[in-house]
Amino acid sequence: MPTFTYEALNASGKPQKGTVEAGTSDEAIQRIKAQGYFPTSVREQKVRKSAVAGEAATVKRKKKSLGIGRVSAKQLTVFTRQLSTLQDAGLPLLRSLQILEAQAKPGPLKNTLLGVCEEVEGGSSLSEAMAKHPRAFDRLYTKMVNAGEIGGVLDVILQRLAEFMEKSQRLKRRIKGAMVYPVVVVSVAIIILTFIMMFIIPKFEEIFTDFGVKLPGITVWLIETSRWVAGNASPTQMVPGAVFIVAFPFAAFIFWKLIRKAGPGRAATDILLLWTPVLGKLIRKTVIARFTRTLGTLISAGVPILEAITITGETSGNYVFEKALAKVHDSIREGESFAGPLRESKTCDAIVVNMIDVGEETGEMDAMLLKIADTYDEEVDVAVASLVSLLEPLMVVVLGVMVGTIVVAMFMPLVAMIESLQGGAV
Repeated sequence: MPTFTYEALNASGKPQKGTVEAGTSDEAIQRIKAQGYFPTSVREQKVRKSAVAGEAATVKRKKKSLGIGRVSAKQLTVFTRQLSTLQDAGLPLLRSLQILEAQAKPGPLKNTLLGVCEEVEGGSSLSEAMAKHPRAFDRLYTKMVNAGEIGGVLDVILQRLAEFMEKSQRLKRRIKGAMVYPVVVVSVAIIILTFIMMFIIPKFEEIFTDFGVKLPGITVWLIETSRWVAGNASPTQMVPGAVFIVAFPFAAFIFWKLIRKAGPGRAATDILLLWTPVLGKLIRKTVIARFTRTLGTLISAGVPILEAITITGETSGNYVFEKALAKVHDSIREGESFAGPLRESKTCDAIVVNMIDVGEETGEMDAMLLKIADTYDEEVDVAVASLVSLLEPLMVVVLGVMVGTIVVAMFMPLVAMIESLQGGAV
């Protein structure tokens, strides 16, 4: 029978260490609790290499496939749901991991699961094995799994984690899906306008030059812009302006990423985004939905409140909310309330703070946080729909102004040219 080493707390909160024999880790946890201890770490003792040298020589380890990059959020969500289902069906943990590893396609996820299977087979707990692969399993994920192992409710925790990830993915898909239409329209409009500047405007310029028409200022400006786009603005121009137009979105994206890598840059951009008209409200609602769902899920899983707040702050995705949660952490550590520092930070609406205050008083903080998350998920849907409704007429107006400017700039000289021809004919 396997032997498990454990670290636990006794009734007075003092740490205890020891060993216990049991068939599985869940059975070991139950035996430790029967002794009046609260287990904080339980792991199977590894068999010495010298005792299994002959057997190990015959075991062939699976080779890892070529996989570059991180495990995608979609893949991780599907894996979590499948592992939850297998654990709920009563399959041993190692067997469940081996099944999921075997069916995974070659890539980062399969390589990660190979490593996790080896660690678990060697006696490590699931949370310890996952913690060695931070590119796939973040701190939020491993802490929830650890809480499930300690409480002997890993299947329940995995189910909650799967639901949490599915709702987070659903929210991201809604926002990204709403942005597809504006991005496509703007991209097509830029391509068409660039084509007009490079090939259509020069034809009109030749006509105006042949007839010697005096050009108004707006037409001169448009022709100069056309020359810059085509690369003919001056003999010293080395690169056509069209190259800059195409490269600008990529350069802006890289510049944005570089700024956010530095602490001050991230803080400045996050504050700027929250105070941006229209878009700022959507970002604020999205962050509130995310941090309340994360914190509610961690608390319901049994993660200590201070550690849950720290993890939530790190995964909130916004500097302003991270600092607000840090103040909440300090407040609770000193024995004060949760809602007070959050109210002073003015990061959340009054209704959010009041609901958290009520949850704190009634002892149902996790349920109240999840209700807030559900409410704000719906508000984000409404905000996204409103933003798209606002963008559609705005894009029509902007494109209309741009096209109208080109039409006016080209037809004003044509009208003057026709009038001069009519005057000459008379």
